[in-house]
Amino acid sequence: MSEEELRELATNSALEVERVCTLFSCLRRLVSAESIEPKLLPAPILPLLAYAVDGVKLLFDEDGMFLRSMGPNTCPPILIDRKRTLEALSSILLVAHAVSRSQDTVEVITSSPSTSTVRIVTRNLHSQLEALNTEQSLSMALAEANIRSQQGSFTWSMQPFNVQIDLQRMQLEH
Repeated sequence: MSEEELRELATNSALEVERVCTLFSCLRRLVSAESIEPKLLPAPILPLLAYAVDGVKLLFDEDGMFLRSMGPNTCPPILIDRKRTLEALSSILLVAHAVSRSQDTVEVITSSPSTSTVRIVTRNLHSQLEALNTEQSLSMALAEANIRSQQGSFTWSMQPFNVQIDLQRMQLEH
């Protein structure tokens, strides 16, 4: 092989190796979420959600997309594993970014539909993607495993992109 062919092979291989490493890391975290008990503690969800949104906001801005948070100014404490919840929220927001186009708006809506749950909906009403790629599918599976491991519920759909998470509110003792 010529030097140029070797460089091209190395460049192409590096991209594939990086992809395999990403997939392996996601699978490792998925096994961890399924096999290790979460550390559930009472926590406010709004600051954690704001942190997740702030973490990806620049990506949305750079691509001409809008990321809008809506909901109450206060929310009752919920029982969560902060690390798992943040990982799930961040993954969902990154997938929402990937399925969106310039000028799209991704909404993150927080509500308390019952006395026992807090709901977080992430959606893009204008997304048109038919399917997720392998990395995105694994990210969604990991997000779901992280939420379900905390006795939460997780549902999602592609057209339009819509993810609904329900987490357990901390019940006050009488």
